[in-house]
Amino acid sequence: MKNRILEELKSNNGQAVSGEDISKKLGISRTAVWKHIKKLRGEGYVIESQTNSGYKLIENPDILSLSELEPFLYTGFIGRSIIYLDNVTSTNTYAKKAAEEPFEEGTVIIAEEQTAGKGRLGRLWVSPKGKGIWMTIMLKPDILPVDAPKLTIAAAHAVVKAFLRCCRLDARIKWPNDITVGSKKICGILTEMSAEGDEIKYVVIGIGINANIGLEDFGPEISNIATSVKLESGRCVSRKALAASVLNEFEEVYKAFVRDGSIRSFLNEYKDKSAVLGKEIRIISKKEEITGFALDISEEGHLVVRLADGSVRDIMSGEVSVRGVHEYI
Repeated sequence: MKNRILEELKSNNGQAVSGEDISKKLGISRTAVWKHIKKLRGEGYVIESQTNSGYKLIENPDILSLSELEPFLYTGFIGRSIIYLDNVTSTNTYAKKAAEEPFEEGTVIIAEEQTAGKGRLGRLWVSPKGKGIWMTIMLKPDILPVDAPKLTIAAAHAVVKAFLRCCRLDARIKWPNDITVGSKKICGILTEMSAEGDEIKYVVIGIGINANIGLEDFGPEISNIATSVKLESGRCVSRKALAASVLNEFEEVYKAFVRDGSIRSFLNEYKDKSAVLGKEIRIISKKEEITGFALDISEEGHLVVRLADGSVRDIMSGEVSVRGVHEYI
């Protein structure tokens, strides 16, 4: 009901609408209308009360609810169902639990704040309230489980395209799942899957974007290795416009991936935005630590590396750092 009242205010194009008209149209009391108006004000909507004329919407907040994202969305199914939360431990954790029940393909869990945001290997992801984009896309692709990690490639490609389109920010992809500007991390991607045999039950793709975070939010431990759109551009970005842009771009690459069964159609563009290709790198995995030269990224999404002895290896996963650059979190 609160959202229906909001739509009534928005549809009036800056003109006042009476509480009585809203109550009659929606079949609720004027007291109920006032209570919902009060809740909307609490969420940051500036709503003016005018004697004898009613309520007038003056300003929309930069929040990430469906009603605020929708004007920027051009998708067919990604983000058309949104679960919007004020705070959550982790959007990926929430999404995995939600995926235990039937869900609509492309559902997005999005929160204003994460209290226990997750990075790779269980690391904490700094997720202050109202300053970033903390969301998880829920999918059930008809692909083999072995191909699911390629969705990280697709998501990273979508994010850098959205940064360029929405923020004119030339971001780079540090294989496999980090987005960087310069040598600093601006976005992380965490893909998790549940499967039985050759059947995928769900894939959730968590995307954490440092949008309007300041140096004071990062703290001294990570301020030298992390950055944000605000710090790089010198101004705040519309979080709802950027979040919607990521979802718009992701739907396109996701459809291409599922249709073709490969990342071939966008792999060259992905490689053009690589932060590691053509550079000396170090890779740390559970089993070993190696150094080498990043030659290529294969159609399987593997990093192709030439080692010191001249041999060439395909790396499926691991923590990558560019030699001479601070290790990323």
